[in-house]
Amino acid sequence: MARELHDETGQALSSVILGLKQVEDARGEEARTAAIVAVRALVLETLNGVRSLAVELRPKALDDFGLVPAIERLVSGIRERSGIAVDFEAGRLTERLPSEAETALYRIVQEALTNILKHADARRISVSLARRPGSVTAVVEDDGRGFDPEQRVEGHGLLGMRERIALVGGRLTVEARPGAGTTIAVEVPLP
Repeated sequence: MARELHDETGQALSSVILGLKQVEDARGEEARTAAIVAVRALVLETLNGVRSLAVELRPKALDDFGLVPAIERLVSGIRERSGIAVDFEAGRLTERLPSEAETALYRIVQEALTNILKHADARRISVSLARRPGSVTAVVEDDGRGFDPEQRVEGHGLLGMRERIALVGGRLTVEARPGAGTTIAVEVPLP
């Protein structure tokens, strides 16, 4: 999230500053009006980007309905946008989890799915959630190109996933091989 804020929002705000300088330096009313219109559009675009980041932090569906419906919505959107077959199984996980656990699991599943779309060239994805005594697990698997975790230890967003799972005292494991897909498994302890 910090990288996205720095990269996207920081760059957009820098562009706004440059645009305001163009407003200041504009010669004539027509040039000034054009510069103001451009800056206004950039500010609106930046505002929408910040709103998107806020939703990604804790989507409204997570607050309103819980983890399973929020992930169902996420998976449905990915199916529609990408055309990739995505299976989702939540077993008998019906009760609400502590807010921190739901957020961590949602964000890690979201990051794993985003990485699959960006890097894996997968045809099929599987997402599963399971309640176990004292914990909840999430597993995201794909049949894509895989990677060598030894060479890219913190590539593919793994650092962010590891940081997020550490905040809730959980565990993350990655199984991947070039040409053999990837499996990301997380376990979050519950009180």
